[in-house]
This record gives sequence, C-alpha cells and structure tokens, in this order.
Amino acid sequence: MATSVKLDDDLRNRVQHLAEVRQRSSHWIMREAIRDYVEREEKREAFKDDALQAWKAYQENGLHLTLEEADEWLAKLEAGVDAEMPKCHD
Repeated sequence: MATSVKLDDDLRNRVQHLAEVRQRSSHWIMREAIRDYVEREEKREAFKDDALQAWKAYQENGLHLTLEEADEWLAKLEAGVDAEMPKCHD
C-alpha cells in the first residue's frame, strides 16, 4: 500500500540527515518511526483498557490490594524473589 506523508522542510531535512548517518533510506526511517509509534500507542491503549477493566471489577466486587501490600510484593520481585501476588481482599 503506497501512502504519502507531507513533511515540512525542517522535518524532511532531519529525516534525510538521519537516513544518511544511519546509511538507510528516508523511507526506512519514516516506516520505522511510524511502526514504533503505532506499537507504543497500541500498548498504551491496551494498558488503559486493562486499567478500566480492573476498575470495573473493583466496583463490582471490591477486591483490592493496598499500596503497602503491592509495594512489598513488587520489592520482593525486584530483589529476585519468586513471590506470589498477595490475595486480593475487600
């Protein structure tokens, strides 16, 4: 699928310079930039959807962890301890 993108002179020159430095085509630089952007935004949307689902579940059942419980568990994981997530409670 061919798509055209209009760039202002400054951005076009920056892309061309980066392409030269990286020994790539301007097309490759733009395609990679768009791919990275789309992947990042898809992850952001998935995170937001997960958060909304978690909020909905909490509103329905009241189950949760306190900040202290979550911090303690995450500290163990960060230290390399294979700790199970604490049980949610109301």
